[in-house]
Parts: sequence; C-alpha cells; structure tokens
Amino acid sequence: MNYLEILNSLDEIQKNLDKFKNHNKLLFYNKEKVHKKQIEFHKCTKRNRWVFGGNRSGKSECGAVEVVWLSRGIHPFKQNKKNVEGWVVSLSQQVQRDVAQKKILEYLNPEWIVEVVMQSGRKSSPQNGVIDYIIIQNVFGGFSRIGFKSCDQGREKFQGASLDFVWFDEEPPYDIYLECRMRVLDKKGEIFGTMTPLKGLSWVYSEIFLNPKNDKEIWTIQMEWADNPYLDNQEIDEMSKVLSSDELESRRYGRFLSLGGLVYPEFDPSIHVIQPFDLPKEWFDTISIDPGLHNPLSAHFYAVDFDGTIYVVAEHFASGQTVEWHAQKIKEICDKLGWKKRSDGRIDALIDSAANQKTLASNKSVTELFIENGIMVNPNVNKDLFSGISRVKSYLKNINGEVRIKIFSNCTNLIRELKNYWWGDNDVPVKKDDHCLDELRYYIMTKPNNLLEQKKTIIEKHKDKLIRKINQNRRKIV
Repeated sequence: MNYLEILNSLDEIQKNLDKFKNHNKLLFYNKEKVHKKQIEFHKCTKRNRWVFGGNRSGKSECGAVEVVWLSRGIHPFKQNKKNVEGWVVSLSQQVQRDVAQKKILEYLNPEWIVEVVMQSGRKSSPQNGVIDYIIIQNVFGGFSRIGFKSCDQGREKFQGASLDFVWFDEEPPYDIYLECRMRVLDKKGEIFGTMTPLKGLSWVYSEIFLNPKNDKEIWTIQMEWADNPYLDNQEIDEMSKVLSSDELESRRYGRFLSLGGLVYPEFDPSIHVIQPFDLPKEWFDTISIDPGLHNPLSAHFYAVDFDGTIYVVAEHFASGQTVEWHAQKIKEICDKLGWKKRSDGRIDALIDSAANQKTLASNKSVTELFIENGIMVNPNVNKDLFSGISRVKSYLKNINGEVRIKIFSNCTNLIRELKNYWWGDNDVPVKKDDHCLDELRYYIMTKPNNLLEQKKTIIEKHKDKLIRKINQNRRKIV
C-alpha cells in the first residue's frame, strides 16, 4: 500500500467514525466533558422540573436528551417503560424547527425511527420542515410517539391526549401549561421545562420559581454559561463585557428580573440550600422572631459551626394566631431539635423591638406575652436596614467568594422570600413578604465582623471535620 492509498484509507476510517458519532450522539452525551447540572436535572425524580438557564447554558440540550431517553426506554436514572407518548412544546413552529426538533433529531439514531409525519416539508429531510410527530422503537417492544406542538396553535390544540411527559422549550402561556398538566394526570406523567427568563416576573416566576404552595413535586435549577463545560472561558468573558447588567442576569445567569433588581442576587438555592442533618448541640445559637398577629409571625432557629458558618435549621411561620399559640409551636420545635434551654426551662430568642408595643387585644406587649409563655425574647436588636442587608450579603458570599450561611430545605418561607426580595423606589426594598428576612437581619447583625476569623481549638477542628464528612456521606446517600 503506497502513501496515497494509506491517506485515502485513513480518510475513509475518519468518515465512518464521524458518521457513527453523528448517528450515535447520545452515546457521547456527558461523557468526554460532564455538565454537572444537566446530570442533576436528569437524576431528579420530581414530576414538575424546570431549568432556568442563560442562552447556551446547555438547558435545551438536557431537555432533548430527556425526551429521547424516556421515549426510547433507556433513561439511566428512572424506571423505563414501553409505548411512551409525550409532547415537545415550542413557542412557534419556526422555533420548533430550529431548536427543539433539531436537537431531538440529533440525538435520535435514524435506525430507531419508524415513522415521521410532517406538518410541512418533506419527509425525506424532516430537519428542514415542521414535524407533527415521530414514531420510534422502544427497547421494551412496542413504539413510542414524540408529538410536537407550538403555543401559537392555541389551547384548544392541546386537549384530549393522555401523556407520559411534556417538555416546554421556553416559557409557555399559563393556559397551555395548565392544559398540559391535565394531559399527564391519569398516567402520573411529568412536566419539564427549559427556559431563559426574558419575560420578567411572569407566572413561571410566581408559581414555579417561588413555589408559594410548597408543591413537593416542583423542582428548579439555574444554569449559567460557566456551568457549560463546552463554552470557552475567554469567550464567556468577552461576551459578558458587551452585555448590560440586566442582560447578563437573564441571558448569562438565567435569573428573573424586575425593574429594580433583586436585593440578594447572591442567593443561589443550589449553593445555599441543603438537606437537613443532625447538628451537634454545641452549634445551637438562638432563635430570631419577627412578630405578627394578623400578619405572619416568622421565627427561625440558627446554629453556628466552629468556622463561623451559620445554619438556618428550622422554621415557624404562621398568621392569625395568638402569642400563646406561637410560643407553644416554637417550644414544640425546640423539643424536636433538642434545642438548648435555660436552667429554668425557658428559651432565649431575639425579637423585633416593635414587640414592646402593647396590642389592642391585651394591656401587655408582645414581648411580655412571650416571656410569660416561656420564651425569653430580647428586643434589643439592630434594625438598621442597609447595614443589615450588607451583612446578610457578606454571609451569602464574602469578598473571597466564601459562603457563610446554609439554609435547611425545610425553611421554605425564608427561601421563598430570599428569591423574591426586590429593590423599589428610592433605593429601598419593596416592603412586602419580608417577615423572614427581617428576623434574619436581626440575627446576623448580632454576629461580629470578626466572626469569620474566630479561632478554634484542635479538638473543635477535628470534631468539625468529622461532622462535615458525615454530612457529605449522607448527601451522597440521599
């Protein structure tokens, strides 16, 4: 074999390898480089999952792969079944053709496809037309059907079907979302959405991201450019320079925006929210209360480890109740946690100084009523708004990029308020839904600035290391 023949042979081998890769793209998904947040999305077992991501963050990629895995019956993290039926929902037929449909075709091996039915265009080149549905072979036998819908068809076109899944590629109108939820009801199917939040504080923000009803099936994650291992860091830096701060928030970080901006953009649920674990009693610090009778009363239980990291470990949040009722609920949480008490059995707590005022229903102040009910509240708190906000920000992320506060996932109201705290007029936060945030500030303002430099004994360091290791192992099991 001469030199030219060798070159031709190598060229033919390369063409065959390229063809194999093109037809089997799914085999190489998250193999050479791993997108950790895509994997987290695929592993999640919740039935209403949403990825809020910037452009090119990898959000649509994981949506397309999820569709193919479910339809083919080869999902690596879920129980698979045959004869799967689902919809892929895009904003318009053009967007369907250029984004979701294109990505699904890339991940479908042509040998799996049994039938392609077109709405427009030629069946021989479906990537250039608009697909109505695709029938593919399922590994368990039988056939799965992937249907394509566009929001511009109107809600009526989304009626009647019984589905295993619906994928929303970008944010749909609310009525179509509700209709699709009905479509997965009888099969106990799932909804998943991948979107860049460009419509401001829309229904997705208020119903999905904030999750005010604490729906346990709702799960969200945010993806940004830096999460995508296939994006070049230099390109990320160059693109970041040409976008405005508002554009960066949505198009890079996948964050929702209002005109005033978030007070705590540093808050990231994937970083700051953790699963509960048993803390050593030595970490228990105190309780902080923002009182309310008709308005909600918020109380959180705070602990501090030997490094000065704060843990928010439990929450009491309710409205329309008496001080006696709230005190009893706080005591019940204390008993459950094994919270520290005084020698006389009373419990220490911080409280807003406004609690010193007498209520209309009693000739005693809220402070006095709590003390009478065994909660030794201290109203001498620092309520300076801007200093408090600055201090909270430093714990969410200090100048060295360190996180010094962790919030247990059962503190749902605090998490919701952190997500939904916006600047208003005159550089003052909007005074709404901030009960948890007020008492968070009262507590953190009791922590000295040099807390982060607190010295530990050798025994404390060793004990802290063991506790962190146990905690990490528990998270892996979960």
